[in-house]
Amino acid sequence: MRRLAGKVAIITGAAQGMGEAHARLFVEEGAKVVLTDVNEQGGSALAAELGPDAIFVRHDVSSRSDWMDVVQRAEDHFGTVSVLVNNAGIIGPVKGILDLSEEEFTSVFRVNELGPFLGMQAVLPGMIAAGGGSIVNVSSIAGMLGTRTSSNVAYCSTKFAVRGMSKLIAAQYGHAGIRVNSVHPGYILTPMMVAATDENGGGAADLIPLGRLAKPDEVSRVVLFLASDESSFVSGAEHVVDGAMIAG
Repeated sequence: MRRLAGKVAIITGAAQGMGEAHARLFVEEGAKVVLTDVNEQGGSALAAELGPDAIFVRHDVSSRSDWMDVVQRAEDHFGTVSVLVNNAGIIGPVKGILDLSEEEFTSVFRVNELGPFLGMQAVLPGMIAAGGGSIVNVSSIAGMLGTRTSSNVAYCSTKFAVRGMSKLIAAQYGHAGIRVNSVHPGYILTPMMVAATDENGGGAADLIPLGRLAKPDEVSRVVLFLASDESSFVSGAEHVVDGAMIAG
């Protein structure tokens, strides 16, 4: 359908998992895509596979200078950035507040919270000048609720922050034609999930009313909708993709 024809998108954390799925779908739907990641080998290989509509830039999302370079490369290669998908994220140490060091908390904060903040700062001037754009910030169901059983305080707090920033920037920049939404995946079958559970999601499927983990492209199709003009009046909202896991 080429629902993103004419769009120039930056997708962070695009070398694998959900980011890879987003990149594949965006190119399929007609976007010009800048893939970024710290994984140079994986990102470069994916960009080469996707062809001339994709380029890869090595990118530390916690670096302001890296962000400036990514946006400049995107503009030089494809034109003004019209879509930003802040997908990069890490789980970090699974520890409660009394056990987590300041350094451990900061390492998660720099990727999960500072990264999207710097990304929005980097693309907003161009989007304002162009008359609009769409920002999709990937949070988590951990950014929707806190539970007694969750001990991952750094991850949870940063994902709540992404949700809050998304709503605030949507409200502040809607007059400029810029839409900002957050996406909140539950258990998704990605390398990060496999690494965290030592298996394909462990017993997580038992917690999900739909009875299974999601495939990455099931999240990508929500991200695609938010990036496209089909969601032209959708902004400042949370979009939960969790198979009804937190509905009860």
